[in-house]
Amino acid sequence: MKYAIAMLGLLVVFALTYLGSNDRKNIRYRPIILMIVLQAILAFLLLNTGIGEFMIQGFASVFDHLLSYASEGVNFVFGGLANEGQAPFFLSVLLPIIFISALIGILQYAKVLPFVIKYIGLILSKVNGMGKLESYNAVASAILGQSEVFISVKKQIGKLPKHRLYTLCASAMSTVSMSIVGAYMTMINPKYVVTALVLNLFGGFIIASILNPYTVTKEEDILEVREEEKQSFFEMLGEYIMDGFKVAITVAAMLIGFVALIALVNGIFSGIFGISFQQLLGYVFAPFAFVMGVPWKEAVEAGSIMATKMVSNEFVAMLDLGKHTALSAHTVGIVSVFLVSFANFSSIGIIAGAVKGLHEKQGNVVARFGLKLLYGATLVSVLSATVAGLFI
Repeated sequence: MKYAIAMLGLLVVFALTYLGSNDRKNIRYRPIILMIVLQAILAFLLLNTGIGEFMIQGFASVFDHLLSYASEGVNFVFGGLANEGQAPFFLSVLLPIIFISALIGILQYAKVLPFVIKYIGLILSKVNGMGKLESYNAVASAILGQSEVFISVKKQIGKLPKHRLYTLCASAMSTVSMSIVGAYMTMINPKYVVTALVLNLFGGFIIASILNPYTVTKEEDILEVREEEKQSFFEMLGEYIMDGFKVAITVAAMLIGFVALIALVNGIFSGIFGISFQQLLGYVFAPFAFVMGVPWKEAVEAGSIMATKMVSNEFVAMLDLGKHTALSAHTVGIVSVFLVSFANFSSIGIIAGAVKGLHEKQGNVVARFGLKLLYGATLVSVLSATVAGLFI
């Protein structure tokens, strides 16, 4: 039964993607099938084998250690504000982002990350049938984040046609920044975070290949990565520390605003209709949760969490998921994988703003296809969660 529902879910995802395609005649099915098979193999390895468990435990252990080091700095500044044995969400989850951001800066400065990103991207380009730029951008987005990645390909932004620009933006919205992966791991099981990171990388190419098919010629298939401005080590370190602080503050502000607004809207809906706004959204999203593999009796609850992520952000939804303690482990796994991405309404503005800051005309182009961008990125999350559900 589980596998039959998962097959139905995959059919629904591909049907919705195909219906939204802007050029169905040029869809290349061979790389799409190859990437779907790779997704299934990787999901199986990560979720059902000793090798996968070892890799995930190693990855999680690294972040556990990093977060413990980060807590040293946080406790030095804010230790007196928290009760013994307790730590506010801002201190324990968000402020460690500053330390992770600093580490990313050091790896960038040492030329380690550019090397890794470039050559993983080149390997991916052989698999996905897309250009080197698209493959580089997908890997870089998963490490640098949805805003920062565009700075590294600034030289090419103004020259890109609309269809290639869409793929770059869809990749950025379908992944998450490595600087906040540690924060996710404090809220949901690390194995689902790692699984989502891997599956979304391929899922972004699969959905984009159907929704927005095109061929990159040899003349167009170039990659020009902008070199970092020459800075001293401590200039760079200070910049990345401040960037991490800005991310932590931004996420905190978004949480305060969205959680409060959702509470207000829930109160209004409960008072007028006798049902909260989130419950209402749960009924809307319940069919999608069901075809992803969630049992029908839990589909409304799961759909509510999925909808919360889409209208607010993944942090709000992950906190909400933690409150639903009666959900089965299977449902929690599927929903967790779905939540690990930047596919929400606020990301449209973030990505359009990032591109506009580099090239105003192209930023306007991104804003115009913003809803299609969210549509594609959400389908990536649904695809990843459905594939993962086969092995949970």
